[in-house]
Amino acid sequence: MRIDTLQPAEGSKIPAKRLGRGIGSGLGKTSGKGHKGQWARSGGGVRPGFEGGQMPMHRRVPKRGFHNKWAKRYTVINLSQLAELPAGTVVDFEYVEANSLTKAVKNSVGLKVLGGGEISVALTVKAAKFSESAKAAIEKAGGSAEVTE
Repeated sequence: MRIDTLQPAEGSKIPAKRLGRGIGSGLGKTSGKGHKGQWARSGGGVRPGFEGGQMPMHRRVPKRGFHNKWAKRYTVINLSQLAELPAGTVVDFEYVEANSLTKAVKNSVGLKVLGGGEISVALTVKAAKFSESAKAAIEKAGGSAEVTE
């Protein structure tokens, strides 16, 4: 291979359209813009979403709901998922994330344990929040429920 023989890949270089270069080119006279009108003018055209003055779709469709940008989102786990773990395990947010015990929540601020299911093994669970039933079930099984920040 020599540097003077290098060429771009076949079909990778497309020659620019030469507008207004005579009738034979197919792009002469009006240069592919047709006759008169908004699209033929300099700077012509309309913004995306413009429907010719008709009420645009984004204004016709009703707006619903409210998104609280200060809401705290927690990664939620049920007792049924903790029941399968060996006794004496320390379960915290990092443990749940590392072992993929639940689907990760984007921008999660911590772990929340809910009381869905039964638990019979003694675990140390460290979470930002517990439901009343989850806390009671963990302590009844001989474990401890510690609230972390």
